[in-house]
Amino acid sequence: MQPSRDIRRLIDIMAALRDPESGCPWDVEQTFASIAPYTIEEAYEVADAIERGGADELREELGDLLLQVVFHARMAEEVGLFDFGDVVEAITTKLVRRHPHVFGEARGMDAEAVKALWGRIKDEEKRERAEAIGQSTPQGALAGVPVALPALTRALKLQEKAGKVGFDWNDARAVVAKLREEITEVEAELDESSPDALAAEIGDLLFAAVNLARHVKADPEAALRSANAKFERRFAHIEGRLGERGRKPESADLDEMEALWTEAKARERKAG
Repeated sequence: MQPSRDIRRLIDIMAALRDPESGCPWDVEQTFASIAPYTIEEAYEVADAIERGGADELREELGDLLLQVVFHARMAEEVGLFDFGDVVEAITTKLVRRHPHVFGEARGMDAEAVKALWGRIKDEEKRERAEAIGQSTPQGALAGVPVALPALTRALKLQEKAGKVGFDWNDARAVVAKLREEITEVEAELDESSPDALAAEIGDLLFAAVNLARHVKADPEAALRSANAKFERRFAHIEGRLGERGRKPESADLDEMEALWTEAKARERKAG
């Protein structure tokens, strides 16, 4: 089977891999649940490729993510739920419905108005789905935020929903004050030696940090990814400089490594 630019070829390859008689044993034994962690991982790898700025890497990671969609669709087709065409039809229908300012009568809307309209249409869709299967629509201002989301992203969405009904700080400086308050509470628990209480206070501190990111229009997930990458660069500098001296971090004291960390920061600022 040859490679192709046609999506049909990818669908056919997935069907061949899932064939119980001649397919790949690993692919055949997978389920929605077993594949789900890979789907999440591939989405993060797409985000990482974007952060790195490599077009070739991004192209490859997008392909890996597309494979996950095809994989799930194939498993659904095998048990008569839906197929890849149904997935395409569902998303195209949704896009047309949620963009009346492009495909309908609503015109001349700015980005904020479009975002608000998208939210209203999305809520309508949820109500319609719930009614179609005889379920009540989830109630409450915070309803509809998936529990399975990464914690930082879920905190952001919960705060956005609360903010829409007026439960919010007036400005970013008020959130900074809340951060200081949470740090004080963490410090107090450090003296109490209660791991559970300390973990709870650290959670409150992280939640407040996400709130600050939201108020200054920074994506907390992206901000933390950037901080992780920065930490890796600077620590690699420490290892490199120590390596020039024939040493490893294990043989250096904290003061020496802190000095090299400061050196790495200075170099980055100068280069920037």
